[in-house]
Amino acid sequence: MAVRLEQRDNIAIISLDRPERRNALTQAMLADVERIADSLRNAGHVRAVVLRGEGADFSVGADIGEMEARMAFPAPLAEARRGAQLGARVMRSLMGIDQPTICLLKGVATGGATCLATACDVRIAEAGARLGYGEVKIGIPLMWNGLGPVTALIGPARAKRMVMTGALFTAETLAAWGLIDEIVPPGDGEARALALAAELAALPPLAVQMIKRSINAVAHALDAAVLHADADQWLLATQGADFAEALAAFREKRPGHFTGN
Repeated sequence: MAVRLEQRDNIAIISLDRPERRNALTQAMLADVERIADSLRNAGHVRAVVLRGEGADFSVGADIGEMEARMAFPAPLAEARRGAQLGARVMRSLMGIDQPTICLLKGVATGGATCLATACDVRIAEAGARLGYGEVKIGIPLMWNGLGPVTALIGPARAKRMVMTGALFTAETLAAWGLIDEIVPPGDGEARALALAAELAALPPLAVQMIKRSINAVAHALDAAVLHADADQWLLATQGADFAEALAAFREKRPGHFTGN
């Protein structure tokens, strides 16, 4: 399986395990993350959760090849809309885990992978890691309800800079902005993430979980009301000529020529 769940004492570890494709996220992988996250919510023996990626990168985000294959044989609009809502469901499942969650970041994390990181409570990055949201470069807006968490973490101006430019930002910059909580030397991330997880797991679980839920409720009170249509925005964007041109430019590694259509 491309998503693994293991347990070390009272710590659950979710691993994205597709290193040969830099952990590019398929629909099946997202469904597995959703299922695992939902199962952990009621796992009383688990006191903390670590989300990580195998190989050199955390994840390069959604599998573009899989998306292109789906677009080649379009599903009925209602079915496509349901499929487009999977990422938001995964985000809600991760944020809904009662136990504290730690995301370990290394190499590159972009697009949906950065969304997953912001759905966790703590982000530890190895020095040299780079994060961003590349959706705009293929002609689509950020979806998965991802705007809420990143705006809560770094504020509207910096969120706009990240999401509107599609650039990758260093862990050092993002630590100064508030998205990264801690930077460790390359190769030390696993040990540090597990040590922090153990520290959190040793605390009274009811108090920790109630604090987490209350802070999330305050920070994301309006997310559902404001971001409910981001899948519809994605569907609209994929119908235009600019989307096709952006994908072609991405594949051919050339500048795109966009008309606003």
